[in-house]
Formats: sequence, C-alpha cells, structure tokens
Amino acid sequence: MDEVCIDVDAPAGTVWDLVSDATRAGEWSPEATGARWRGGATRPAPGVRFVGFNRHGPIRWRTHCVVETCERPAAFSFRVAESGMRWGWRIEPTGSATCRVTQWRDRYRTPNVLVRALAGSGILGRDRERLMVEGMHATLAAVRSHVGHTARSDGTATAGD
Repeated sequence: MDEVCIDVDAPAGTVWDLVSDATRAGEWSPEATGARWRGGATRPAPGVRFVGFNRHGPIRWRTHCVVETCERPAAFSFRVAESGMRWGWRIEPTGSATCRVTQWRDRYRTPNVLVRALAGSGILGRDRERLMVEGMHATLAAVRSHVGHTARSDGTATAGD
C-alpha cells in the first residue's frame, strides 16, 4: 500500500466534496483528466460506476471504476477494473477549518493483460510505481492549492495570508 498525506486549510467536508467527485479529477491529478458517471448517477455512492479518463504524454486511455467507500466527510475509495488498484482518500479534521488529507492506493488483484503489457513496455513511464507515488504528492499539493485559492476568492482567509 502507498499513502501520501498533507495538511489542508479547509474543512474536511469541503475537501471530501472535491476529491469524491470523479468528474473533477483532472483539476488536480497529473494523469487523470476527469470521469463520467454511469448508470444515471450524478454523484458518488457505494456501488456507483464511472469511466475515468487518463493521459500520460500522448497516450490516452479509459478505466472502468466502481465506488466502494463513500462516507462524507471522512472517506472515499474506488476500484479500477483494468489495473486491479483501489484508490482512496481519508480526510481527518485537525481543527474547525483544517484537515489532514491522505491519498492511498493498494492492489486488490492482478492487473489485466493489457495493463501488464503496457507497464512492462515502459510506454507509461519506466518506473510506473514511482510515478504513481509522485503523482499522489502532486495531486495532494494541487488539492491544497485549489481549496486555498477557493477560500481566498470567496473572501475568507487561509493560513499564511
């Protein structure tokens, strides 16, 4: 299991609302570009499916995902069929308007043949596992920046202002 965490100057519910909306993933992820809810869903709930859109350089692909955990404001997770990875978020309040955000991932089964071939080819990066962890760091930094920017633009102060 890989985990990365960061402290954020925003309430846990605000952060949960952002990271649990798969359609917005492209706003902070270096690889995910967004998603589309399936089956008439318009928001996350356990068992809801979505198609994720991703890119690495010129390579683009889709993933088929299902929400597992959906507990506002504390936890959100989903499984990715193709890679056999489970991705998730834990959000823990650290004050009245601050929280610690942890993004994690673990493997729940072996990836499909195509994913194994792509990983082995190096087309998605020579050290794919390292790239994923670096991407988690970048994602968390972008989430923190996003909620900090949102707080400043609606007139409330953030730490360091």
